Amino acid sequence: MSVFPMFPGAGEPSGLPLEVFDPAPVGVLVCQGEQHVLTYMNDAYRAAFGDRPLGVPVRQAFSDLSEQDYLDLLDQVLRDGNPVQVSAAPVTVRYAHGRVQQRYFSFSMSRIAPAGDGPGVLVVAAEVTGEVAAEQRAKTLAEERRRALLRYRSLVATITEKVWVADPGGRLVEGSAAWERVTGRPWEEIRGAGWLDTAHPDDRASLAEAWYRAVGGTPDWFEHVYRLRHADGTYRHCLLRAVPVRDDGSVLEWVAACVDVEEQWRRDRRGELLARAAASVAESGSAPGAFAALSRVVVPDLADECGIYLVSDSPEPPPLDAPFVVDRVAATAREGLPPGLPPHRKERIDPGHALARAVRDRRAVRVSFPPGGVPADVAPPGSLPWLARSGAHSGVILPVLVDGAVAAVVTAFVCGDREPIGPVDRALLREVVEQAHDALSQALRLQRTQRVALAMQRSLLTEPPDLPHLRIAARYLPSPSADEVGGDWYDSFRLPDGSVLLIIGDVVGHDLRAAVAMGRMRNMLRALAADHGGRPPGDVVRRLDAAAQALDPAMGTTTCVVARVESTGKDGDAGGPWRLVYTVAGHPPPLLVAEDGEARFLEGAREALLGVLPPGVHRGSATEDLPAGGTLLLYTDGLVERPGESLDVGLERLRRRAAALAREPVEVLCDELVASAAAAGRDDIALIALRPSAP
Repeated sequence: MSVFPMFPGAGEPSGLPLEVFDPAPVGVLVCQGEQHVLTYMNDAYRAAFGDRPLGVPVRQAFSDLSEQDYLDLLDQVLRDGNPVQVSAAPVTVRYAHGRVQQRYFSFSMSRIAPAGDGPGVLVVAAEVTGEVAAEQRAKTLAEERRRALLRYRSLVATITEKVWVADPGGRLVEGSAAWERVTGRPWEEIRGAGWLDTAHPDDRASLAEAWYRAVGGTPDWFEHVYRLRHADGTYRHCLLRAVPVRDDGSVLEWVAACVDVEEQWRRDRRGELLARAAASVAESGSAPGAFAALSRVVVPDLADECGIYLVSDSPEPPPLDAPFVVDRVAATAREGLPPGLPPHRKERIDPGHALARAVRDRRAVRVSFPPGGVPADVAPPGSLPWLARSGAHSGVILPVLVDGAVAAVVTAFVCGDREPIGPVDRALLREVVEQAHDALSQALRLQRTQRVALAMQRSLLTEPPDLPHLRIAARYLPSPSADEVGGDWYDSFRLPDGSVLLIIGDVVGHDLRAAVAMGRMRNMLRALAADHGGRPPGDVVRRLDAAAQALDPAMGTTTCVVARVESTGKDGDAGGPWRLVYTVAGHPPPLLVAEDGEARFLEGAREALLGVLPPGVHRGSATEDLPAGGTLLLYTDGLVERPGESLDVGLERLRRRAAALAREPVEVLCDELVASAAAAGRDDIALIALRPSAP
């Protein structure tokens, strides 16, 4: 309750009759004398307080009012003559029918002196119950909002201190001291769109795009993970969460908070990279393929460039004072860097090179240098120019131990504005490599086996003899699939009687067993042909089949063509003419190409492949005259077969191609045939060609 004194002079007689207050919209009451006898009350007063008797003291007339202290003011006004005002006073009113209600009134009390009467007090009462109720509701709502705000701020404080408010257009209009403290940016720099500059340069564009897309579409919430720059210059991953504050469907503002998720991000990233490394390497059947897959896991998550180098198969590290050779099998770079990353290649590493130190010490080597100024003893020689152009400034060289030996070296370099590889990422890089240990070990063992098989295979492919009137050329191309070693072979040599033997063969399979079987068949066939040179080729192959089945009953499937070229002239091999005697054991037929381009397959003496007929079964031989200047081609199926294509189609393609090359030197003919087949084929290719000289 508030009491306010009124201006003096208000008690002077006015000469107006009290009846003038009858129609007044506010309550008017008049009392006189020290007993405050009630002498007048208008209709508005009766409507508010009920009908009251006149001619009795006010305290008696309003005895039901519990707020009697208001009536004490009558004494004060009558005694001092100073008016008072009571604002929004609560009054409990009891009506004649028994209803009790609390209502609110504003009172003014003034001393008056009606004509012919003693002094009295004029009371004017205006009901303000509606206004008070509205004000109380507003206060209650304001209090509820205040409490909700306090709760929200307390809740936010338990989660994060980085809170800010943006306008409907997404521009920051209210920050927080904690946000400024964490980022090290004052309010003037982060207001509006300035807060976007606290993101990592590589994340800024994607953050701005996602934010303004959300602001334009006003979803129920917005979330985005990016790297936030802290006051000390470091970056940590944070989750930005923002919600729109709406009123009647319109967005009033956006309230946003940043939660540090660096540790969670690192855990998730580690799990993802390790899973990818294990899966990608396991799916690769060869060591080069496994390492290439591994480099694609490293880039771009851990580095901008990753090279992987296979070291010698020897379990011993290279000598301290001697250079050694590594084989680069993987080279991956982040998109956006200069083109021209060196292809796979062998590189000579000097003993003082950082890569050599990593191999010898079996420890990772960290390197850093000015951007683009890559030292020659740090980067692998073949990568040095590219790293300089790309602005490389640091890197890690990590030895890869497989079965206790350094099998490979991983180099990982970073370029441009990217930070050097820190301790956490260096540890993760090592984990990624170690995660692939079992698969890499298996792939390397397979590669070593393949190297042995391929070396043995090549050692058996001898150069054709150099003869005065017969030009012989041979070609061998291993399978383009690095994890396969075939059983294809060719051979040619001069027999004791002066004739020349040509052999083409194929042991089915693509592994070390096939290569070993190929070597055994080749050597036995040489021995039998030399011992029984005068016998027809069919008889020589019959003896080979019997010997092979006796030595190895589980021998693999083998096909071959054995052809003897002999002179029919008086001077023997001095100049021809020449005759061909041959047999075909389950192999593609020989192709004879005349000098004028006519080409046909020799279909005689087609017998079963080796290992399927009982020993001793006769094998036939066929005879064909060889035209001077013509070319005889013996080949394996890799020259004609293509995936999903009939063999007849491949044979016809070979016939047409060879016919078109009929007048080319025999070496050129062989090269062209192998090159065109290798572009689309997947198998080994062996080819031997013989051309009698023209008269």
